Amino acid sequence: MKLREAVGEALRRRRLAQGRTLREVAEAAGMSLTYLSEVERGRKEASSEVLEAVCAALRLVLPDLLFEVAETLAAAEPVGGSGGLRGAPPPAVAGFLPQGNGLAVPTPTPERVAPVLDLRAFAGRRSA
Repeated sequence: MKLREAVGEALRRRRLAQGRTLREVAEAAGMSLTYLSEVERGRKEASSEVLEAVCAALRLVLPDLLFEVAETLAAAEPVGGSGGLRGAPPPAVAGFLPQGNGLAVPTPTPERVAPVLDLRAFAGRRSA
């Protein structure tokens, strides 16, 4: 599932839970009904300003929306991930990791690796 789809689904769930129409929320947020519909269907990538406006129209704080989206994405991701930060790293060769462009970067060590925020851990702890 893509981020924009998860955001759109979360916005639509919140709007429907309030029994409000697209038109009502779009007008309250100061945007076109068509644009909000595209955002809800995951066809448009909403800017932070758009998300803030829609959240305000829904009387919702943005962090709550983002935590809901994080929970959705975490639940949709297969165990072990599909690569990237959560997947198994490529094999190290002489202390370097190969890159797709033929270059290599130093193998991460505990001293060189920045902590990664685990949204799964935080998602379960958010306040209701």
